[in-house]
Parts: sequence; structure tokens; C-alpha cells
Amino acid sequence: SGVADRLAAGVTAIYTTSTAFAAVKEGGEVVTWGDPEYGGDCSGVADRLAAGVTAIYSTERAFAAVTEGGEVVTWGDGHLGGASSAVADRLAAGVTAIYSSDHAFAAVTEGGEVVTWGHVSHGGASSAVSD
Repeated sequence: SGVADRLAAGVTAIYTTSTAFAAVKEGGEVVTWGDPEYGGDCSGVADRLAAGVTAIYSTERAFAAVTEGGEVVTWGDGHLGGASSAVADRLAAGVTAIYSSDHAFAAVTEGGEVVTWGHVSHGGASSAVSD
């Protein structure tokens, strides 16, 4: 299969959700497989995962990749961390670390700002404590 061929060499790390995998290859290309709803299908953001990814973080059902420039790219279950469009402007560059709960992410930027997304009751909304 296409995935098997892409995993035949050059893989440097593998990350997981509960039912999907994401591999990072030399050069930062990401290859995914498993349940599409849990991050096994990254076709919607594949152009942004073709090179330069340095690390991937995960919730139970979503992935968040960080690129060399500190941009965050997300995919998987949109309600549980796979959709970050509401905070995309704050994740476009300069992210230095990401932490996750089972259904939400928290990113730290170079300036020390914390940016959250994902399920509200699992930590995805920090607006109540952001000021």
C-alpha cells in the first residue's frame, strides 16, 4: 500500500491517538494511518505536513504538529483538538511546546502566552483564566 511504502525507510518518530498513528520522517514529512476520525487521515492538511515537522502531540482523537517555524497544524476529531481555526492566528508561528489532555491542547508561545483549543470541559477554553 502507499502508506507501507512511505514507512519503509526514514521514520524518526511515531505518535499515537487511541486508534491512529502519525509518523515523522527525516525532513519532517508526516505519514498517518488508522481510524480517519481519530487522526489517521491528514489529507485535509497534508500540504502543511509535507516537510519541516519537528514534533507531534496528541489527544485521544486528534494530532497537533509543530513545524520548524513554530506553526501548529491540527487534524483529527475537530471537537477534541483536531480543529484549531478559532486560534489559528495565535498558532501561526512561535509555538515552543504543546501539552495535551485527553480532549484538548495547550500551546506555549515564545512570548510565554498559553493558547488552548479542543473540548471546553477538558481544558480547551482558557478564556476564563487568561486575563
